[in-house]
This record gives sequence, structure tokens and C-alpha cells, in this order.
Amino acid sequence: MGVFNLEHVEAARFYQFGDVKFLHLLLLLMLLDVITGLAKAWENDNLWSRKSLFGFARKILVLVVIILANVVDQILNLSGAVTYATVLFYIANEGLSIIENLAEVGVLVPSNLVKKLKNINEESTSVSDEIREELTTKGEKK
Repeated sequence: MGVFNLEHVEAARFYQFGDVKFLHLLLLLMLLDVITGLAKAWENDNLWSRKSLFGFARKILVLVVIILANVVDQILNLSGAVTYATVLFYIANEGLSIIENLAEVGVLVPSNLVKKLKNINEESTSVSDEIREELTTKGEKK
């Protein structure tokens, strides 16, 4: 009775994530992103525990989005299409983040790729900035 049965853990994993073949790759890339992000923060003397905590929380939320995509797949009987697309999106996102971190630490990365990443970072605004802008512009209209 006191023996822990791994079959229950495997069943829970299947229902949460389905049979996503790229999930292990995504988890590995998430780990590498955390490691390279910490190296970048160390290099820039910007180690901040709260910032790291928010980064870890974002990684957990990515897994929540994948679980949600799996639920949508199962409800709509889409044979994993939404889940695969979601996982592939996050794999690409993690890969770009790792390359960006490596470039900032000083690892040799193709210059065209670094330029594209800088353009993406300069053009994009964070969700919190967008929310702040939305709230301030709504307040001004009244």
C-alpha cells in the first residue's frame, strides 16, 4: 500500500499534455533559456531575484497554455493540431530567447540574426506597457 505507483503520474501527464512529442524538447529549451538568462544577468550585473521569479512564472504559464491547447484539442477532436502548433510556437520563442541571451553574453552569433533580434526587441512592447497605455488613454478620453 505504501508503494508509489508511477502509472498514475503517467496517466495524469497524458491527460494534461496529451501525446505531445516535442514537449521534452520544449522543456529542455526552457531550462537552457533559464541558464543562459542567468548568465546574461550575471554578465550585466543585473541579477534580481524578483525578475527571475517572474521569468519562472512565465515558464509555468507557458505549460498552462499548452494544457489549455490540449484540452481544446480533445474537446474539438482535432488530433493534436492546436497543441502541436502551440508547442512549436513556444519552441521557436525559446530558441530565439536563447540566441539573444548568448549574443548578449558574448557568444559568437551570426550578425544578421542579432540585428533581427534587436529589431524585434525595439519594435515590440511588453504586455504590461500595452495595458498601462490602454488604461491611461481610456482615462484621458473621459
